[in-house]
Amino acid sequence: MKVDNDIKYIKAKAFALRIIKMCKYLRKQGTEYYMLKQIWRSGTSIGANIAEAQYAESVIDFTHKLNIAQKECNETRYWLDLLYESGELDEKLYRSVYDDCSEILKLLSYVIVKSRARM
Repeated sequence: MKVDNDIKYIKAKAFALRIIKMCKYLRKQGTEYYMLKQIWRSGTSIGANIAEAQYAESVIDFTHKLNIAQKECNETRYWLDLLYESGELDEKLYRSVYDDCSEILKLLSYVIVKSRARM
């Protein structure tokens, strides 16, 4: 499947761009660099792993790449929680970004389960 038509890829890429913009905004607000570096890394790697999965050598490799994307997605939710609970993110932005991340996580979980069933 081409990544241009893959809903997981499209949503993850849009999410990565959203994370980048959020980090730039929070950096201007004085948020701790280390926290921003962590969420930037995990939030942008979700889509990179989905893109890499599109050229997997096997169903096992495909599932493995999506598992990595799923882990990065979960890590991103952790950093969002920390940013919110430490007062760096307001509730509206937190909920919106967290919900987008959770939607991607659900998509990944669904595809992983279906892929494992094919093995």
